[in-house]
Amino acid sequence: MSIDLIRENIECEQLLAENFCDTVIKAEYVIPDTHPDVLSVLVLDANPTITNKEVMQDKVFLEGKIDYNIIYLAKEDNDTGVYSTNYTGEFSNYVEIDGAEHTMLCDADCYIEHIDCTMVNERKVEIEGIIKLKSEVYKNYDFEVIKDIAGSDDDIQMLKNPATLDKILGTVPGSLIAKTELQIPSDKPQIGNILKIDATVHKKDITILEDMVQVEAYVLIKMLYRGKETKEIAVIEDDVLVNKELELKGVTSSMDSFTDFNVDGIEYSIREDDLGEDRIAQIEVLVNSNTKVMYKEDMDIIEDAYSPHSPMKIDKNDYALNVIHGQNTSDNMIKSNISIEDGQTLDKIFMCHGDVCITDKKIVEDKVVVEGILNIKALYSISTGYIKKANEEIPFNFSVDIPGSKIDMQCIAKASLESIDAEVEVNTISIKAVVQIYAMVNYITHKEFLIDVDTADGEVPQKNSSLTIYVVQNEDTLWKISKRYYTTVEDLVKLNNIEDPESIKIGDKLLIPGRAIIS
Repeated sequence: MSIDLIRENIECEQLLAENFCDTVIKAEYVIPDTHPDVLSVLVLDANPTITNKEVMQDKVFLEGKIDYNIIYLAKEDNDTGVYSTNYTGEFSNYVEIDGAEHTMLCDADCYIEHIDCTMVNERKVEIEGIIKLKSEVYKNYDFEVIKDIAGSDDDIQMLKNPATLDKILGTVPGSLIAKTELQIPSDKPQIGNILKIDATVHKKDITILEDMVQVEAYVLIKMLYRGKETKEIAVIEDDVLVNKELELKGVTSSMDSFTDFNVDGIEYSIREDDLGEDRIAQIEVLVNSNTKVMYKEDMDIIEDAYSPHSPMKIDKNDYALNVIHGQNTSDNMIKSNISIEDGQTLDKIFMCHGDVCITDKKIVEDKVVVEGILNIKALYSISTGYIKKANEEIPFNFSVDIPGSKIDMQCIAKASLESIDAEVEVNTISIKAVVQIYAMVNYITHKEFLIDVDTADGEVPQKNSSLTIYVVQNEDTLWKISKRYYTTVEDLVKLNNIEDPESIKIGDKLLIPGRAIIS
């Protein structure tokens, strides 16, 4: 008997583990000679970014940079004025993950858990804080299975069952540039010094097309500046649409995806308007996207095979496979009121900046519960015109519905700040923020695959009688009985007039075409 094996290669990812580590940041920076002495630090904005990641034995090595923007008060004649300066720092650390190997894939993220800036003296500041690093390591399975067997007619019997495999088609990066030309209205001062430019990616929309991923989002750009030849500070903003079509061969509209966005750089220039005044700010924001496309592939898996006429040797292997149970995104509102110092009257809010971090996550029945902190930093003035700051950590607890989720499954969660608004309300800073939570739930299942089939030496047992009466035992199936007695399921169904081959019961008596019986 000739056997022709039709093989198929299977590639898939499995989440090995994820872990976190805290990285302590401590550095001193000197105020540039072009800037006046520091009277007090108002706002420290720190944006960490992963620049390099490397999977090593039982750990992941991460490197990154932090862009700092420090807004501070300085003495000016008999008054004070607002200034800003920028610095860049670096960090690196290891995230311990047992079982990690250098050939494995990984994702990494980082966010500020806590950070402060204090004065060392009027020409030097000290930054201290903690950056939380997170890494996920994935095992890449690449193995070959038997998809089909071709032999002589009706000779090889195959037990096939449908199975669904979760696969990663690929990851496609994208670079999007948000450009705007901010025109300062006449009721605001001319641009003197840029204190801070903030960019938030929100209203994200990913569309999967044939061989194409369409990425679309809005970038909210806020510019805080000090007026020319005045101590007045002002804010102007614009919401800019960015979109791009990214080619990814093999992708179809039925596939799922998840996209990470991060702001990678901001450039700006100031120019004069038609009246010769510095009222135009040209700003470009570089936004990087990273889209992972996933899909489920249906396959008829050969679970077993035999020949009624010839002995065969069957090799199987058990594989642990990742199953993506489900994913979902939820938008959640956070409301809070930040009090100011007693005896002061809140006049105007110039800037409100926020960032989010996840502190814990867990799966409960049908949902993922995520805990985290929204860090708020606000710059405002009181009735005397003096500039003040407000810092607040607002805890949150939100859930993402993923029906069918169980506590023994694994989950991944990410949080991003969609929007934040601040208003004066009864002498407090009223905060309204929307935090978007993404969660994906997966679990590990074991699947046995046929990896090789070959003929074996010897012969099948010879017939001993024309018919045999067999009493169905516990866990028997027609397939098991047919294989044991070197017949076929079709012959048993026909001989016994079985209407439903799946419904045989313990104690049923079956007629089996004659073969030797071994009790």
